[in-house]
Amino acid sequence: MKFSKFGKALLMGALSAGVVLGVSSCVQSYTVGYLYVTGTSAASSTGSGIVSGFKIDHNTGKLTSIAGLPVSSGGANPVRAVMISGGRFLYVLNRGANASNGSTCTTANPCLNANITQFVVGGNGILTPQETFYPLGGNPFRILADSSGGYLYVLDHDAPSGGSCASISAACGAIEVYQINATTGRLQIVVNAAVTSASGTALAYFPVPANPIDFVLGGGYLLTMSDNPSTSTTVGDTIFPYTVGSGGQLTVNQNTSQKLNIHQGTALVFSTYLYVLDNEPVTLTSSTTYPNGTYASQILPFTIGSGGALQSLNGVVPVDATQSNPTWLVAKGKFVYVANQGNNTDTTDAQSGITGYTLDSTTSTLTFLPDNPFTSGAGPQCMVVDPSNQFVYTANFNDSTVTGRNADPNAGDLKNLNNEPSSYTLTGPPTWCLVTGRTS
Repeated sequence: MKFSKFGKALLMGALSAGVVLGVSSCVQSYTVGYLYVTGTSAASSTGSGIVSGFKIDHNTGKLTSIAGLPVSSGGANPVRAVMISGGRFLYVLNRGANASNGSTCTTANPCLNANITQFVVGGNGILTPQETFYPLGGNPFRILADSSGGYLYVLDHDAPSGGSCASISAACGAIEVYQINATTGRLQIVVNAAVTSASGTALAYFPVPANPIDFVLGGGYLLTMSDNPSTSTTVGDTIFPYTVGSGGQLTVNQNTSQKLNIHQGTALVFSTYLYVLDNEPVTLTSSTTYPNGTYASQILPFTIGSGGALQSLNGVVPVDATQSNPTWLVAKGKFVYVANQGNNTDTTDAQSGITGYTLDSTTSTLTFLPDNPFTSGAGPQCMVVDPSNQFVYTANFNDSTVTGRNADPNAGDLKNLNNEPSSYTLTGPPTWCLVTGRTS
């Protein structure tokens, strides 16, 4: 078959258009995951809890609100949320409130009506509330799920009244362990098989030392960090490792507990290594017990050994000198980023931001990235990396925003999203954020 010159030109034009369309289809935008943010519906600390949600665009990192969200979190003052493996169920820990000061919960004046609200994640990221479960202890404030999606852990600042803390101390916090039904997501409390109450009945919790700050699963252990409120410089925050046994049982390894020589630990994060975040005051009563004299905000990296024993990695790593109050850490390939909350009061707080590091794969040394610090919204509470490993997001308490950043895969720099808004307004202050790559 022969074509005229006009026919050849027409054919070539059609082929060119097909190539263009083919290329366009390869870079077509789609939702790579969902970002969920817990918070309150207003600035008041007693505001109703909500969960907001966004679709994450794979190509640009742009956030688009999920239809039907935000929804009620199921209680007051949601503090944390977790999604079990597979992304089917989401659980929100609502700390509750008290009449005198809202969300400030103390042993003497606890917040009331704390609960765990279960949601099913449906099509297009919609959240549908299911059942509500009620922690037994006082002032619950942390929640974790194991990697198998089989167990949920809740950290109570105060153990249930009438219990026994004899195995730990005169006063204690508690970890409540729940088995997760794989089909329904329903939670069932795990009874402590090793420790009984003073009356001889089995405990429905696992005692932890008084004044718990945070806990984390890592290296085959569950580790808690507790604070000794004494003003003495010879004591301070301590890590206590627990062996995670069958059926969700926890056994404390007191012989491998470790004093950290810090007094203001803020978070525990595990990502290959254990990272302890600390907001140590610059001036201390005495510096004789501290290897570096005086501290500011910093990271303490460790490996986790036998029995949960910690081995320091390259000592103390400072946060950028212009930043303070580190709240969370994420590792992204050869880079590590730390979110710094600052003073938590100023909507233009200059101490808020992100400190970035290069992680040496051989020595595990953290080295400042040249363009530190990177901007975020004011008072970041949390930080996540999207499922495609391209974008970093923070949820910012002081200015009620979510901030997105494009992470340079080679240099590690965090930059504004290309040709898209980098800041998204929330209806009230956020408290936590999480992502899932399950979009169906």
